[in-house]
Amino acid sequence: MLTYAFQVLNEQGYKSIATEEFDNTAELCTAILSKGLSIQLKRGLGRDYIEQTEALSSLRGKIDLSRSVKTQTILKKQMICSYDEFSVNSYMNRIIKTTMLLLLKSNISKARKKELRKLIVFFDEVDPIDLYSVNWNVQYNRNNQTYRMLIAICYLVFKGLLQTQSDGTTKLMDFLDEQRMHRLYEKFILEYYRKEHPELTANASQISWQLDDEFSDMLPVMQTDIMLTKEERVLIIDAKYYEHTTQKQYDKHTLHSNNLYQIFTYVKNKEYELRDKPHEVAGMLLYAKTEETIQPNHNYKMSGNQISVRTLDLSLDFEEIRKQLDEIVDDYFVIDDEE
Repeated sequence: MLTYAFQVLNEQGYKSIATEEFDNTAELCTAILSKGLSIQLKRGLGRDYIEQTEALSSLRGKIDLSRSVKTQTILKKQMICSYDEFSVNSYMNRIIKTTMLLLLKSNISKARKKELRKLIVFFDEVDPIDLYSVNWNVQYNRNNQTYRMLIAICYLVFKGLLQTQSDGTTKLMDFLDEQRMHRLYEKFILEYYRKEHPELTANASQISWQLDDEFSDMLPVMQTDIMLTKEERVLIIDAKYYEHTTQKQYDKHTLHSNNLYQIFTYVKNKEYELRDKPHEVAGMLLYAKTEETIQPNHNYKMSGNQISVRTLDLSLDFEEIRKQLDEIVDDYFVIDDEE
């Protein structure tokens, strides 16, 4: 899932990850981070202007006269100066180094730790950082775009870490919590369709409320997880990662009502938006399959639109997962090689 969720994993150097087997999440995150850092080091570590303040014999930058007097550096023929230094001790490099230090204390193989130790040598001039105080909403631009995946992996590692109470070593959970897995799950599906089905337009578009007047105060944003489009056909997929795929009341299993209301609202508003064009809009709730006995797999016809409910079995080999995702495209878009 990670290799599709992060588009940059398609770069040369990551391809071997798809064929490797990993005992736990820590092993996988370490492998991805190691590959990413190897590629980044060839480009060169990113640098930022870092403000430095110290006592200098030769003047540089701005002079802090009051501090120089208070600390009596003048007696040593020095002045307190503040200046900017173009340094590898940047915010993002500090996050990465600290994450590597955490992984070195986690339950990963000796081979993985050896990889990390070889890489961490290049971060000798980088200071560790308190990850609990990190602002993870890092701003990316053309110069640091290649760090996006690296920081995302660091975030996953940090959020999955548990501190043991016995010897103080760090243990990485074998799974992420439901909320983070939900985000990863929906991004995985979107990026899979973007990469494997270029004949479709795959995005996470917003749908506008189709109002009778212009008043829209306090209406929530209709943000789709995945919208697949080909010519006149549109399939809106809402990806759901829950511990329980159905709700149960009085020994009766039913679909999560809020999920069904949501996808129906998306479909009907998109339907009305395209009213002046040839179109066919459908919706799908795509749940990650659980170990429960009852798993939803149904097609409904609601007010002229198809609403489907399916499960995706992530416990299978990836080729089987691929078949499930491709089958959705085949069933709805009727892909024909002769077209």
